[in-house]
Amino acid sequence: MSTHTPAGPARESDVAAIRDLLEESRAAWNRGDGTAYGRCFTRDATDVTYTGTVYRGGAEIGRAHQALFAGFLKGTQLALDITDLRFHGPDTAVVVTRGDVGKGRPGRLGKLATYTVVRERGTEGGGGWLIAAVQKTRHKRLTEAVSFRLQPATRPATR
Repeated sequence: MSTHTPAGPARESDVAAIRDLLEESRAAWNRGDGTAYGRCFTRDATDVTYTGTVYRGGAEIGRAHQALFAGFLKGTQLALDITDLRFHGPDTAVVVTRGDVGKGRPGRLGKLATYTVVRERGTEGGGGWLIAAVQKTRHKRLTEAVSFRLQPATRPATR
């Protein structure tokens, strides 16, 4: 994982808390617990799913995911690896992950998600980190490779 943060115990503590938050959301998914999954989000969070559906607010995100967990996502496991974490002020961070969903741990993590996480002061958890927004997309390796070949200037500087 790449983190772009000032050194120091406070930031290390924040990185650990953000990792714990994403692990909590992953564990709730893996248990099929929509209520617990929704509690990982702010009251006004935005979740843009892989299919393009937009859910707003932790309660709605939890409710909708509970229905998904009871349906075609029943028994699925969420794999999630943090690839980048950057702070933007004391109470906001952007986290990029690779992941996927399946009946077991997938061999290739073919989806990307960008999370905006915020520190919520005075909330139920005592001012912990929560997900304010997440947007998911599939990594299309072939399309990306063709694009880089035809337009080399589109290749990111770091990978």
